[in-house]
Amino acid sequence: MNKISSICVYCGAGSGTDPDHMQAASELGALLADENIRLIYGGGTIGMMGAVSAAVSANGGKVTGIIPRFLMDMESSSDELEKLDELILTEDMHERKRTMFDRADAFIALPGGIGTLEELVEQLTWAQLGRHKKPVLLANINAFWQPLIELLDHMQDQGYIRAGFDVEFLNTDKVSDMIPMLREAARLTRAEDRELDKTAKL
Repeated sequence: MNKISSICVYCGAGSGTDPDHMQAASELGALLADENIRLIYGGGTIGMMGAVSAAVSANGGKVTGIIPRFLMDMESSSDELEKLDELILTEDMHERKRTMFDRADAFIALPGGIGTLEELVEQLTWAQLGRHKKPVLLANINAFWQPLIELLDHMQDQGYIRAGFDVEFLNTDKVSDMIPMLREAARLTRAEDRELDKTAKL
């Protein structure tokens, strides 16, 4: 991965009860557009998903929506979908998640429900098992993800997250810090890979 040109944003199809969450989604969308980073997301046009996508589009950015056919009527409207640069229809959730992974250089988890949690934890698991090195960031707006962070610490304390299998992620509540943090994590990964290459050639 030479640079971060696309970011997959996981977030809820609902708006939640904290207006700061929707505000963060809109701010992140505008920032992605300003940084010329393509949004990869679940294709919904309502709730948090709709907010981040609309902000990217409103600021001249690029959006790829990936949605299973059976969710079209539940999470999106045809008028709003027409505004996307790219729409990919999948047959099921597994194909959707794999396509989102393949298209993204990094991941941000905004607040959301159990679907958002599942998508996030899958990426953390794949990274834990060495299946990818793409950075994952928790958008911890008003400490939304704090219970999960505490649960992961509890799992480690109880011996279920063993030494050498740490769950690695970035964590911030500031939208302005998110892209710089992801870029720095990607840079460090590239530097580590170069060192490994040098060592392998000795």
